[in-house]
Amino acid sequence: MTTPTLRPLSVGEILDVSFTLYRRHFGPLALVAVICSGLPVVLSLFIEASGGLLQHPLLSLAYYGIFVVLSAIATAATVFIVSESYLGRPLRAAEALSRATPFLGRLILCSILLALLVGLGFMFFIVPGIILICGLVLAFPALVLEPGTTASGSLSRSWALTRGSRWRMFGLLVTLMILFYVPIVALTGLAAVLLPGTESGAAATSGIVALALAAVVQTFLYPLFYCVLTVAYYDLRVRKEGFDLEVLAQTLQPA
Repeated sequence: MTTPTLRPLSVGEILDVSFTLYRRHFGPLALVAVICSGLPVVLSLFIEASGGLLQHPLLSLAYYGIFVVLSAIATAATVFIVSESYLGRPLRAAEALSRATPFLGRLILCSILLALLVGLGFMFFIVPGIILICGLVLAFPALVLEPGTTASGSLSRSWALTRGSRWRMFGLLVTLMILFYVPIVALTGLAAVLLPGTESGAAATSGIVALALAAVVQTFLYPLFYCVLTVAYYDLRVRKEGFDLEVLAQTLQPA
């Protein structure tokens, strides 16, 4: 195990460290993403190709259920891989998925509570919703990495950690939105240009290809999002709680 170098980071440094972790551990991160996204992507493409959601209501319900479960597992597994790597302890995909499974219920509940709070915030002139996103976005790393944390407790923990740093979180989230949606829009636009068609069949084919390309890009960019959130989580713990000193003390303890 290597001793991690922990110190307060700027926004640019958080992004740089996150990209480095993403590249260094692309194998296990991509494997988790493919395992957890493969079935939902296939189901969504099949539903789209065979008439849409209204034509297959039961299959659509199954798709959404599978998507929610596997997304929650992928979130926890990705956070585990990034966290262990950042602290100098590389983790395999299989072990990360095994460790992620017990968090399933709490992650789903946390997602529901987060969606409700942010949705209510956006109902009040948008700005409160943006503030809530910036304040609660670290709930998932807090839930996964801090033993005994409940779904509601992780939201409170994120709100406390981000206090005084929400402009920084806003900058990170805007950057991530640009990084995610520019490639997706570019590829789907390219598909529309290369596969034009005015007939219904050709248009449907073009739409399915665009959807498939967007799904592939999203699958492989998804881990980067949680790389950034996990590094930001540790950065705030270093700044506010002396987490770097805590880790150093643990490494200096006699075996």
